[in-house]
Amino acid sequence: MKTRFILIETSHAGNVGAAARAMKTMGFDELVLVRPRWANVLRKEETIQRASGALDVLNNARIVETVDEAVDGLSHLCATAMTPRDFGPPTRAPREHFEMLVRGELIAKMPPVLETDATDATDAAAGATAASGAFGETGIGLLFGCERFGMANEDVYRCNVALSIPSNPQFGSLNLGGAIQLLAYEWRQALGGFPVVEHAPAAERADMQQVAGMLGHWEQALAHIGFLDPAAPKKLMPRLNQMFNRAQLTPEEIHILRGVAKAMLQSQPPKH
Repeated sequence: MKTRFILIETSHAGNVGAAARAMKTMGFDELVLVRPRWANVLRKEETIQRASGALDVLNNARIVETVDEAVDGLSHLCATAMTPRDFGPPTRAPREHFEMLVRGELIAKMPPVLETDATDATDAAAGATAASGAFGETGIGLLFGCERFGMANEDVYRCNVALSIPSNPQFGSLNLGGAIQLLAYEWRQALGGFPVVEHAPAAERADMQQVAGMLGHWEQALAHIGFLDPAAPKKLMPRLNQMFNRAQLTPEEIHILRGVAKAMLQSQPPKH
């Protein structure tokens, strides 16, 4: 499913790099900038540093002059990171809207197209493609406004929905990079997430006989170098036993420790 992240009039180069990093982390790569403050923003050092290796996203990013160019070919637009406002589409939590979109439930909430009304046609197209489970040549666009002023009214109006990120009512400010990361995560989860990675099996643990043999070897070696007095061993060996048991040694680690003991036994004993 085509997913495009659209940043409108971004003023901080670092936020462009942060956007690229957030997108790549969640498996998205289509970034479009509308009239960014810096014409060379994709090549600025701050952008590259904040991208933290997501250079392929930056290299493929486009810069355009109008929102119309940025949304071309998309069937469903979301104004994102919005606080509740008294104009434009009603606000909705990202997870709720994304899950409805993927399940194809939005078409039931859209009016039938009885005439050539642009808004109805866009809504119906989005609902139909979502219901079929594939957007084909179209897809979803997530629009983000500039850091200081957000999105212009006319850009909010063109969107199918304004997504509102639940936040502290006394402090609802969210950095642009953080908002992009959150929306990218929610959209990826709605799409089914990533395949589960099979972790490597746990390393084989040494058995009791192997540990006991290694401890016997160490007891000889420690006595050889004068660290252990066989006539008065005190609690040295039981404590070493407890320590090695907590370490949950592998056979390879037992081999290393026995090699250390062998080297100690081959060394010259201390002179008294």
